[in-house]
Amino acid sequence: MAEATPAAGPLPVVDFLKIPEKGDPYLEGHRCTKCGAMYLGARENCAKCSARGGLEPVTLSNRGELYSYSIVYRSFPGIEVPYVSAIVDLEGGGTVKGNLVDVDPDPKNIAFGMPVEVVFRDALGRKDKDGNSYLSYFFKPRS
Repeated sequence: MAEATPAAGPLPVVDFLKIPEKGDPYLEGHRCTKCGAMYLGARENCAKCSARGGLEPVTLSNRGELYSYSIVYRSFPGIEVPYVSAIVDLEGGGTVKGNLVDVDPDPKNIAFGMPVEVVFRDALGRKDKDGNSYLSYFFKPRS
């Protein structure tokens, strides 16, 4: 039985997080060439206009605004609480769910429409069965 070879670097935690050999990580969306609808992840058909095969990959912006959030106080064992689960509308299109970091999880410190940016960090120490680490994306308030 062959032993698994560790990855050269961290693995992306989701398929729409791209980690190029050279350059910075980024989130990838797919835009319909017919109607302009934006989606995360690859797909063959547009859910908005039903166009087939007309979606092209695009690099999503690292800047956006907080659309909605929830402060989570109960989670699975091993997940630190409280944390802020957020939905962000990115500049240029795309809506992404992730965690808001670098802010105290208190509604006094969080505002709908607040400017945020995407940051890429270790996925909270998670590793696969071969010991490879994961890279994830988070949102943090823009200064």
